[in-house]
Amino acid sequence: MFEGADVPDRNAYEEKVVKRIGVWSYAKIATIIMAIFGLINGIYMAIVISLLGTRASAAVDPLTLSLGAFVIIIFPIIFAIMGFVGGIIGAWLYNMIAKWVGGVKIEFEK
Repeated sequence: MFEGADVPDRNAYEEKVVKRIGVWSYAKIATIIMAIFGLINGIYMAIVISLLGTRASAAVDPLTLSLGAFVIIIFPIIFAIMGFVGGIIGAWLYNMIAKWVGGVKIEFEK
């Protein structure tokens, strides 16, 4: 039916189940990822704040610049804290639920 289609061989893969996630290791990864998102979001918000500040007046307002710098510094910190707490809660919930339903299946190449 699908001549020439590149169909993977099912025997070439090995299926494993993630039964448990290390809470602290997952929390560390979530913290770093969320801090990066916070930095990106902080840069975006600083640009928006500076554009709104310059739109209101022709001169550059020092308060607008300092607020933009503050956002770039504080957003990654806030996002990292949320990522750490969310990572702990998420990994703990996964571990509790995986006991009942068996966990996530992942295929690996043999």
